[in-house]
Amino acid sequence: MEKRRSIDVAGAKHVNPIPSASRRGPFVVSGAISGTDPETGKVPADLDEQCRVMFENVRRVMAAAGGSPDDIVKMTVWITDRSLREIMNRHWVTMFPDPHSRPARHTLTSGDFTSPMQIQCDLMAVLSEG
Repeated sequence: MEKRRSIDVAGAKHVNPIPSASRRGPFVVSGAISGTDPETGKVPADLDEQCRVMFENVRRVMAAAGGSPDDIVKMTVWITDRSLREIMNRHWVTMFPDPHSRPARHTLTSGDFTSPMQIQCDLMAVLSEG
């Protein structure tokens, strides 16, 4: 099996010495992915825009790892308020439109974000070998 490989992409790059994601063999596991705009480095104030950018960052992390959102098997989402899940769910269904082929998901509330951030996720994916 190949060695572990760090994956870094703008918008999902961490300030600490942590990669955006790590791949070993067919497995990809990310750190926190937020709605940070990759061009400006800023988090939009609006949750709808944060969700859109967060899911775009997920796509970019998966592409850099050699896969796509179809390879994601589990996501964990942290959101500041459970009542905001409806906004996030609209973006979830856009990214994973087939109800028979969606990754597992666990959504938790967290108040431990620096404003204006309201949402973050992480993922685990299994890529096809070859």
